[in-house]
Amino acid sequence: MLYTLKRTAIAVCVLMGMCGGQANAQSFRAPAYPLITHDPYFSIWSFTDELSQEPTRHWTGKTHTLAGFARVDGKAYRFLGNTAPLYQTLLATAAAAPANYRYTTVAPAGEWQQNNYPDKTWKLATGAFSDNPSPGQQSWKTPELWVRRTFTLTEKPSGEVFLHMFHDDNVEVYINGVKAYNREGWTGEYKDIPLSATAVAALQKGKNTIAVYIKNTAGGAYLDFGLHAPKKQPAIQESTATQTGVTITATQTKYNFTCGPVKLDVTFTSPLLLDKPDILSRPASYITFAAASQDGKAHQVEIMLGAGSDIAVNIPAQPVVTQVLQQGNLDVLKAGSRQQRMLGTKGDDVRIDWGYLYTAVQHGAGQQQYIIPAAIGAQQFIRTGRIQPMKTLPANMGPLLLTNTWDLGKVDAAVVKKHMVLAYDDIYSVEYFGKPLRAWWRKDPGMTAEKMLEMSMEQYQQLITACNAFDASFAREMLAAGGEKYAALTTLSYRQAIAAHKTVAAPDGRLLFFSKENFSNGSIGTVDITYPSSPLFLLYNPVFLKGMMEPIFEYSESGRWTKPFAAHDVGTYPIANGQTYPEDMPVEEGGNMLLLTTAIATAEGNANYAKTHWNTLTTWVQYLEKEGLDPANQLCTDDFAGHLAHNANLSVKAILGLAGYGKLAGQLGKKEIADKYTTLAKSMAQQWMKMAEDGDHYSLTFDKKNTWSQKYNLVWDELLQLNIFPKEVAAREIRYYVTKQQPFGLPLDSRKTYTKSDWILWTATMTKNTADFNALLEPVYHFVTTGPSRIPLSDWHETTDGASVGFRARSVVGGYFMPALKVKLEK
Repeated sequence: MLYTLKRTAIAVCVLMGMCGGQANAQSFRAPAYPLITHDPYFSIWSFTDELSQEPTRHWTGKTHTLAGFARVDGKAYRFLGNTAPLYQTLLATAAAAPANYRYTTVAPAGEWQQNNYPDKTWKLATGAFSDNPSPGQQSWKTPELWVRRTFTLTEKPSGEVFLHMFHDDNVEVYINGVKAYNREGWTGEYKDIPLSATAVAALQKGKNTIAVYIKNTAGGAYLDFGLHAPKKQPAIQESTATQTGVTITATQTKYNFTCGPVKLDVTFTSPLLLDKPDILSRPASYITFAAASQDGKAHQVEIMLGAGSDIAVNIPAQPVVTQVLQQGNLDVLKAGSRQQRMLGTKGDDVRIDWGYLYTAVQHGAGQQQYIIPAAIGAQQFIRTGRIQPMKTLPANMGPLLLTNTWDLGKVDAAVVKKHMVLAYDDIYSVEYFGKPLRAWWRKDPGMTAEKMLEMSMEQYQQLITACNAFDASFAREMLAAGGEKYAALTTLSYRQAIAAHKTVAAPDGRLLFFSKENFSNGSIGTVDITYPSSPLFLLYNPVFLKGMMEPIFEYSESGRWTKPFAAHDVGTYPIANGQTYPEDMPVEEGGNMLLLTTAIATAEGNANYAKTHWNTLTTWVQYLEKEGLDPANQLCTDDFAGHLAHNANLSVKAILGLAGYGKLAGQLGKKEIADKYTTLAKSMAQQWMKMAEDGDHYSLTFDKKNTWSQKYNLVWDELLQLNIFPKEVAAREIRYYVTKQQPFGLPLDSRKTYTKSDWILWTATMTKNTADFNALLEPVYHFVTTGPSRIPLSDWHETTDGASVGFRARSVVGGYFMPALKVKLEK
């Protein structure tokens, strides 16, 4: 069954058998469309239904430029991306270029905001201020800071001017003594703040000074600022290709267009094949286009595809270097930041600014390459179909475009296909307890980016065939596991869940699979991110789940982490030198690790993995034995909802963690231990039922009745065949949940109306009939396909209106695969 499309709809390809399937129309909309999906840095999406409606974006929302045009008989059509605003830099931030700041941590005397204030006695800084500085930044640990920056303008600005600033926390900003901006709070990222007419008028030709007072009131501290003004863009006269459809499969997104009399198909393929770690870890995607005439006549067709240098920097204004290369029969373009601060930018809402972006195409007649400002290149191609190489690249013209053009000649009804490889070599991917590690694809010393490009091109047809086969098999499995809407949800989540990780080679050769807490707090290797993500990897390849868990085991077994429960994380992405989250989750993380180890044993049919970490698991289970039944006031994985004492759902996790340890002990021939912990878990389950009793359901906490929560942790009891809780416990909860439904889903608990969609799918897995399963599933489908937040899948949303509350592009949507995992484990 292949879903076909109307204009601007998304189709999930679900194939009923290898041939002869009937087409069934089912149209719906994705919140965002995956294009290039490899890891937390190399991840490009379309946030709109029409591919040409807006610029393409990194999952954080910042522009990561992809551009595509077709010329048919001399008429130009845009089919990929759109023009982002251009700015003229008046004063670069320290993130973009070396900068000199004068500062003091003691309240200055006099009118320190004025242009001519004598500040020579103030200290000198050459980078942004941070409480957790990266290389080149200035450490700032005091509550208050006064900063001055003097600069020269060659002419007085007119029109709009923006303060380009990142401040954390409260600030007052002055331009030549005139107050330009003040705010209590923080930006959390670099933002454009429009200056008032009075503040713009204060700028003058010659010497100027920006003076800032900032006060850190809580949490992190950061300050950097600059100025820029909108730049008029060259007029580009083109038509927009008519988008007639878009189809998403597990590994591919395919768009269909008409460009006048010519049909154009454009397919983005990221070969994330979980049974092939060497291929999955390779940071190379394919963009394929296919053109054919629709009117029985031959038409002259030219194609332009390009990728912007903004993909290789954190802040667009950061200077880049470029290179044109020949590698065998490949024509290669390369771009990267000039500074190359290896592993120097860490945190959440950031993008990579080390390593290099590549495009590669097969050398051939009619194919040309150029590196040129995006706006100029588009303008030239639209007018003439040709681009004029530039000896000097002008500044302030937006990102440089690694541009490839093809002259296809006269195209008739026979399809003409071409493809391009888009790749990113980060050189070093993660710092792991002081050691910089390379990506898995780079584990062999002789591997280079150029060789990777050659291999990717050589294996193009082989991998496209493999992706097509996997997509068809995947679609059949998901349809069988939960129906059409379930298949749609898992298809949308597949690439996102994988691409929120980085596959890395450990010093001893093990595969490590580091998650990033996208739009959460930027932690790396978080256990309670691994936990909800796990069903996808248990379903297709537990090696990746082990790769998520190994850093946590090693952290404890190395002696670096000495507490009797598992750590929350191992750092802030991409620096994995130890936990940076400010608070532990003792019952949560220990329970997670025990259950996941049990799940691996169930999926693999043996407890060999548990055996290698038995002493550590024993330490954690002994902690849960003492503290797990009635947890103290602490955070769980739903930490955004705040602390809870006597958390009933967390208690379920602890009880099943004990049971899982007992099952593992049995598999390892430790009968006495197995009997002890299985008996203990069953006894605790009986106590739990009395403590959580709340009439027709079980309560949120043991001490507060007339409350409720999703007991999603119960799903493991049946899935892992632990059989600790009576089956009526889950059945009673399900009966209650269906009475609490909102238009966009089942709330997480009785405190708020927001929810977590991954937990809803876990809860749905506990149902015993299709009606209850669909009752829980369909509001999630409604959220995903009609919700107002146009971002990569958010797992935290309001059930009343479908708006994202927070989080996006996180790996936890791997939890959507829990129903499919249940089907597999029951076979």
